[in-house]
Amino acid sequence: MSALRFVMLCPIHSWRIQSLKLFGAEIGPGVTVYHGLKARGARRISIGARTSIGDAATLDGRGGLSIGKDVNFSSEVQVWTAQHDWKSADFAYSDAPVRIGDRCWLGPRVIVLPGTTIGEGTVVAAGAVAKGNLEPFCLYGGVPAKKLGERPRNIDYQLDGSRSKLWWW
Repeated sequence: MSALRFVMLCPIHSWRIQSLKLFGAEIGPGVTVYHGLKARGARRISIGARTSIGDAATLDGRGGLSIGKDVNFSSEVQVWTAQHDWKSADFAYSDAPVRIGDRCWLGPRVIVLPGTTIGEGTVVAAGAVAKGNLEPFCLYGGVPAKKLGERPRNIDYQLDGSRSKLWWW
């Protein structure tokens, strides 16, 4: 994990992508990974085509993490798939997979907890804590995240962040 963390601070974007692949992550074409990513259990992380992972994000793959296509993670998003059971007498470890659908957008400093599924096209507002099943094409916000509205279902954009990304940044 330390070696991967070091490479994620590297100013050369292609090195960050290649390092994630080297550590076992499945990375689709056109994925953009900004500086400072913290990845745990990379071999259980899958990132779909054209997804953009913002500065200083944390991706925990220990319990299994699947991120769809054309997803945007803003800066400092944290996705957790493992934790300790706060009710356990022996501080037991538990994990559960996280699934994030295509064309989702997670705002700055969103936290996604183990076992969460975020439906296709859903937006999670800045600072929200997502847990459970978030419906497709909705806006969620708050702590814990609650449904605030609905998003149009006719979205079909494709992100092209890696095309405009400078190779050295």
